[in-house]
Amino acid sequence: MQKKSDNKNRIVFFDFDNTITLSDVFDDIVERFSGDDGWKDLEERWKRSEIGSRECLKGQVEGIRVTKRVLDRYLTTIKLDPYFKKLAGLLDSKNIRTIILSDNFDYILNGVLKAHGLDKTFEVYCNSIKFEGNRMVPSFPFSNYKCGNCGHCKKTVLGKIASAGEVLFYIGDGLSDRCASRQVDTVFAKADLKDYLKKEGVRHIPFEELKDVYEHFKEAT
Repeated sequence: MQKKSDNKNRIVFFDFDNTITLSDVFDDIVERFSGDDGWKDLEERWKRSEIGSRECLKGQVEGIRVTKRVLDRYLTTIKLDPYFKKLAGLLDSKNIRTIILSDNFDYILNGVLKAHGLDKTFEVYCNSIKFEGNRMVPSFPFSNYKCGNCGHCKKTVLGKIASAGEVLFYIGDGLSDRCASRQVDTVFAKADLKDYLKKEGVRHIPFEELKDVYEHFKEAT
């Protein structure tokens, strides 16, 4: 963590599902609105590393049956971590660049952020969807076929954004955060990401809610 007198540029990268939000929004959408149980098989195959997240997400999105109107109404019910706005405000007051990296989809993220008055507030890099009636068509603009099989290669995007000399922080919780979290100076981790980094012997700061991260930045920056 940098001292207050350090003038290096700093960037904080946030995961979205179960980090900014209190739940895994995409997983809940899949469970609520899928036309059949095919998503479960895809999920299990992904967990066994038989397929990458890109193939898993593509199949799951294509199995969803929901109209924009119904989805929009659902997105207004999503709750954020109570300290997210306060943390974002603290980072902004200190001119710390804040970026969201997510394996979720643009329409979903933007809908949740808009419901909380936070649309057009953050830089967001994520997957994309377009609607055709009650079906969704996914695309993966930040996939990197040379790197792996992730829908959104957070490691690649992070590397393109960051410049030499910048101090990088990552805040996340899941498997899609593993690679990116190993490319930063300081990582705040909970849930599956915390367990993974602990097992791999990677230095990190464990947290349970964003209040913990807020207190850390308040004291150290």
